[in-house]
Amino acid sequence: MRLRYFEWDDEFFKQLQDFKELLQIFNYLVLQSSGDVEKAFRMMKYLQQQGMIDEGYDLGDFKKRLEDEEIIRREKSKYQLTRKGEKNIRAESLKLIFNNLKKGSLGNHNVPYEGAGSKEYLPEKKPFHFGDDVADIDFKDSLFHTIKRAGPEDLTLAEDDLRVYETEHQTSCATVLLLDISHSMILYGEDRITPAKQVALALTELIQTQFPKDSLNLVLFGDEASEVKLEQLPYVQVGPFYTNTKAGLELARRILARKKHANKQIFLITDGKPSMIIKSDGAIYRNSVGLDPVIVNRTLDEAVACRRKRIPITTFMVASDPYLQSFVQKLTELNKGRAYFTSPDHLGEYIFWDFINNRKKRLH
Repeated sequence: MRLRYFEWDDEFFKQLQDFKELLQIFNYLVLQSSGDVEKAFRMMKYLQQQGMIDEGYDLGDFKKRLEDEEIIRREKSKYQLTRKGEKNIRAESLKLIFNNLKKGSLGNHNVPYEGAGSKEYLPEKKPFHFGDDVADIDFKDSLFHTIKRAGPEDLTLAEDDLRVYETEHQTSCATVLLLDISHSMILYGEDRITPAKQVALALTELIQTQFPKDSLNLVLFGDEASEVKLEQLPYVQVGPFYTNTKAGLELARRILARKKHANKQIFLITDGKPSMIIKSDGAIYRNSVGLDPVIVNRTLDEAVACRRKRIPITTFMVASDPYLQSFVQKLTELNKGRAYFTSPDHLGEYIFWDFINNRKKRLH
């Protein structure tokens, strides 16, 4: 084989690195502006004027390249994301979160009970026992133990010689991601919704590319709950809403009731206490002061209903207010789920650790 070496092009390499860096900034700003490409460009220009983006970067060339690569397109005198651009944001979100996870932490997510799925063979072997699947026998290793026991003259396999592969159970899982879009997600100048959307996009990309038998549905909740298509994630924005956690859990449970997957779960991303419910007679009840027992108890009832359907709730609280912990702990206790208190910057690490490590179960 003949190899041909070319002269290293420093300028081309620099342009490539510049584009990647600008694209990462652009993707984040597009999410922060709820998919408004024009606003993202204005923000990039402002950041460059403030010295936060290298003044050597040509933002005009960057915009042209985005258009040439069909990441954005002009429609009615206004730039918009293309499907390729939306996928690019999902892939970038997944890459960023995986890069933040500690080396060696990745695997698939363990489940507390066994469900329908497929086997994955591990390098380890174990002695054969009655009830083991004959298809799992490693005949090469079994023959080695025969020779070790009786010598090369007698190749008669005995039951004690048989070795089988250790296996893991690959399960299918239906996940509903519950995302809080109440006003508190951007309150006090802290942007909690953009990291939450980034995690949701990354989870979407992970499931679609690596776990195609899994399903993911997105439910937004504020004054009320509604299911939205995953393609709408970049355009999600916070509103002047209260926090109707009960409605979100109820809709998630109804969605999962339609799923045929062996395992089902709810991921709840929120930063506040429940502050609203809609009563059975349609009356709206709100109270944003403290933990109102009427609202809290109805929300906890929904957590119990999910438990009865074997739907664990994993709550990711992107706030550290001590008085909220008692509510989350009670919800988790009644549902027999899990809870994490984390910052927006580390939300993705917690969610991916939980999702991935709860997807496989060792079979014996």
